[in-house]
Amino acid sequence: MARAFVAEGAAVVIADIDAAGGAAMVAELGEAARFVVLNVTKEQSWLDAFATCGPLDVLVNNAGITTLGSIEDVTLDQFRHELDIDVLGVFMGTKHVLPLMKEKGGSIINMSSLAGIRATGTLVAYNAAKAAVTLMTKSCALHFAAQGYPIRCNSIHPGAIHTPIIDKVLAQSDDPDALYASFVASHPIGRLGKPEEIAAIAVYLASDESLFATGAEFRIDGGASI
Repeated sequence: MARAFVAEGAAVVIADIDAAGGAAMVAELGEAARFVVLNVTKEQSWLDAFATCGPLDVLVNNAGITTLGSIEDVTLDQFRHELDIDVLGVFMGTKHVLPLMKEKGGSIINMSSLAGIRATGTLVAYNAAKAAVTLMTKSCALHFAAQGYPIRCNSIHPGAIHTPIIDKVLAQSDDPDALYASFVASHPIGRLGKPEEIAAIAVYLASDESLFATGAEFRIDGGASI
């Protein structure tokens, strides 16, 4: 996404707990990008990050983890950890960006998932978290419209995208090859998605071409939700 935004002429602030990864990305992207350390589960970390930004046109809430397990398998601590990152992170990011967007307007893009729409028996924590993001996005969109804030809020719902998070999910499985094959089989298009295919819809939602879109679910899932 950072690469795609910079390619379109945006100035990008990359925020993550991975300082080394952030620094490497800034080195690649050059003067159009900078990095700030952000722990999305800590409110003060959000406030500190936004304090360095000035006015913002776009916020992409993209931090997330995937906890594999059923209601019998997942522990309370694992469930809370999932919600802390995937739900509270989105809540705090959206809440605290508003002072930077209320006057001029902007676009908030929340990364949900196909799992935020369709349940799987072995993803109880992830289903709960991404479903929360789906409806939180809609609630925010309605509030912004009612208040007259020129802010749009939409969610992106990828299918399985081959990123390092997929490798972390596979590492939690007793049979990673079979699990990977099941991911592929669940997509009628016959493959997993690519990160740049999700970045393209984020660029659209950040642009003026999507000014009439708010509170919407953008499914980019290779036909998995058909």
